Amino acid sequence: MIEIKDIFKTFGENEVLKGISATFQTGKNNLIIGGSGSGKTTLLKCIVGLHEPTKGEVFFDDENFTTMDFTQRVPIRTQIGMLFQNSALFDSMTVEENILFPLNLFTNQSQSEKLDRANFCLERVNLTGKNKLYPSELSGGMKKRVGIARAISMQPKYLFVDEPNSGLDPQTSILIDDLINELTDEYKITTVIVTHDMNSVMGIGDHIVFLHQGKKWWEGSNKEIAHTDNKELNDFVFASKFMQAAKSKL
Repeated sequence: MIEIKDIFKTFGENEVLKGISATFQTGKNNLIIGGSGSGKTTLLKCIVGLHEPTKGEVFFDDENFTTMDFTQRVPIRTQIGMLFQNSALFDSMTVEENILFPLNLFTNQSQSEKLDRANFCLERVNLTGKNKLYPSELSGGMKKRVGIARAISMQPKYLFVDEPNSGLDPQTSILIDDLINELTDEYKITTVIVTHDMNSVMGIGDHIVFLHQGKKWWEGSNKEIAHTDNKELNDFVFASKFMQAAKSKL
């Protein structure tokens, strides 16, 4: 479980996050949604320590991550898997080398053990035999799956995903959502996903935090969204569905 308490984040005079508190549930897909500029990615970066909150606290299974120094954070960071929006693969490395990167950095496993783990992760994301390909030889969906394989290579307790369906066609987006959902359920991971994709929200949104103007504006499940009277959330849902419908006709 991940808990955030009263998170503020200011850049200069720009207050991006304004006192956000939430609990992200183990074994569930926890989605952070909201319009552009609402603070979604900033909040994600504050949780994983890429940004330091101006005020507030982040807890990983009751351990206060915010008050830890760099060395104290290492054991928690080794339990974190991260899929960035653009997959963030190393272009000069093969698929296999990309997946081995965190294993080489954080474990003392033998080379054969690390290769076994890399092959298992590739099999898990349906990319068996793609070890020696380079990112330039992969489709957008394949890059995302390699990114997921690398993110789960350390058998994480916590998985953070930033816009997993960005730049993907609807069919590939569904495949990525299904894969994340399966991994979350199978390994009982605390998964936190930043997305603007309403198909993802309605498909795998076990627990949803809606941000508006840097504040937590609504919280609930995908089943509750259809019945909410929250005007800003309804406006966001309608606009998102309208844009997705328009794009599908292009």
